[in-house]
Amino acid sequence: MLTLSHTTVYVLDQDSAKEFYTNVLGLELRDDISMGAEFEGAGAGFRWLTVGPTGDPTRTIILSDCAMGRDPASAEQLRSLVAQGTMGVGVLETDDCERAYRELSARGVTFRQPPARRPYGVEAVLVDDSGNWFSLTERVAVDA
Repeated sequence: MLTLSHTTVYVLDQDSAKEFYTNVLGLELRDDISMGAEFEGAGAGFRWLTVGPTGDPTRTIILSDCAMGRDPASAEQLRSLVAQGTMGVGVLETDDCERAYRELSARGVTFRQPPARRPYGVEAVLVDDSGNWFSLTERVAVDA
């Protein structure tokens, strides 16, 4: 059986992303490790920075520098795409989208879209400190 344990979000500044994902969104810090140059393709090494939902060790987000594992030109292209806000990177699930919207807005989170009813639930769209955007979704039961 296969399952997805980690997903990557490319960020412009790992220190800023660590602050945003832990102190603003409320995820827990999992790893913050400096990996050495001995890792193939890493050049001078890289920083392994991960966060995840508190109490759920099965879901982990890698907050990756755009340069990790890339040549300088590719890293700059990726950095440019992230900075332009072109990266829709996933869905953050909540049990109350309206409440989460109010709480996160009060913490300074930028939203592209306030909560709105959709066929699958209630959805808002938030933007992280690098420009990545997430659907913030409260699922509702759908009649079969």
